[in-house]
Amino acid sequence: MGKKILTEHIHTPNIETFEVYRKHGGYAAVEKALKTMTPDEVTEEVKKSGLRGRGGAGFPAGMKWSFIDKKTTPRYLVCNADESEPGTFKDRYLMSKNPHSLVEGMIVASYALGANTSYIYVRGEMLYVIQILEKAIAEAYAKGFLGKNILGTDYSLDLYVHPGGGAYICGEETALLESLEGKRGNPRNKPPFPAVKGLYQQPTVVNNVETIAATPWIINNGGDAYAAIGVGKSTGTKLISACGHLKKPGVYEIELGVPVEEFIYSDEYCGGIRAGHTLKAVVAGGSSVPILPTALILKTAKGEPRLMTYESLSDGGFITGTMLGSGGFIAMDETVSVVKNLWNFSRFYHHESCGQCSPCREGTGWLERILHRMVKGEGKLHDIDLLVDVAKKIEGNTICPLGEAAAWPVASAIRHFRHEFEWYVNNKDKVKRGEIYQEQLVNA
Repeated sequence: MGKKILTEHIHTPNIETFEVYRKHGGYAAVEKALKTMTPDEVTEEVKKSGLRGRGGAGFPAGMKWSFIDKKTTPRYLVCNADESEPGTFKDRYLMSKNPHSLVEGMIVASYALGANTSYIYVRGEMLYVIQILEKAIAEAYAKGFLGKNILGTDYSLDLYVHPGGGAYICGEETALLESLEGKRGNPRNKPPFPAVKGLYQQPTVVNNVETIAATPWIINNGGDAYAAIGVGKSTGTKLISACGHLKKPGVYEIELGVPVEEFIYSDEYCGGIRAGHTLKAVVAGGSSVPILPTALILKTAKGEPRLMTYESLSDGGFITGTMLGSGGFIAMDETVSVVKNLWNFSRFYHHESCGQCSPCREGTGWLERILHRMVKGEGKLHDIDLLVDVAKKIEGNTICPLGEAAAWPVASAIRHFRHEFEWYVNNKDKVKRGEIYQEQLVNA
């Protein structure tokens, strides 16, 4: 069994209550940080840990904290809990099962940043999560872990839950800040970055739920102990949202470095592909990352076992690699139509584009319409190259990464499954009858 940090006590009865969480070591990191450490020392431990942002980008958290302008006040910490990436559901799982782990992490991280007001921005549709968090925050206030002069120190913190606007774009940190300010969730041009001018134009750090929830363990056990878990620059543990055609879908906490093959097929994790079927492809990090066929998700192009790390999954770039991303692991068996799956993703990105940038606003519409034409049996061979061309025109030409999120799945699907797109063009009668491409020679 791998090391468990975030989910060690997640199945303990009533762990969502203050008393039970406290009994299992909860809020010890707050006591240690506020009473024995300076804010800079807390930041230094997080730096030493090698903890990287768990929302998708994988940027070192401690380094991000160190960028904040500490000469200017007020400063803010904002938790990005606007979990909207298709295939990703690990943050809501953690917040609903063990909300105090996030509240404790918010206190520790806010102290390190010198923030006296902090926010948890939760996707608006997750009302049950908002209610659970608000109850946990009320308990923390009642026990003296939030509010004025926490634990008798001179540090004070007010923590609020803010329901999101129900838009995928608000998962982008600057669009989130715009929404938090009561505006339309449009991404901002950068620079300036949030660390200099963020919420209300004040220095701000935006971190993912999982990132913040990992900080108490780091403070209690030390950055070096966290860095000793995992492989290379992929330190610590990672929550993975595993779904699709797996025998045991769910949220798993893995030590970074577990082989992909072990994650898919071992009984400790997903237990393999559903009975009678074979793995065809995997989207490893949420819908925005490149899809890989079986041969390339299990081994790199060099023949080395593919590991669940930032570096191993991206080995080969976007030609033969992918990304760990947010950890939204979608496994597909041979019955899946890659073309229909891609059309579904494209519909999502077209719908969720904020419309601020022309390449994204128009390009995502083009992608959806072309793919819709294909799945209706009206596609043409030149549509395949047109899809690639449109994706290239979106990529790198937008204010925020939503354009890339829409483009990358298209390019990789055609790169690895072009024969399937050609089938949809060459078998129009079958497509119109509702038939879909069936993999004839699995893993060929």
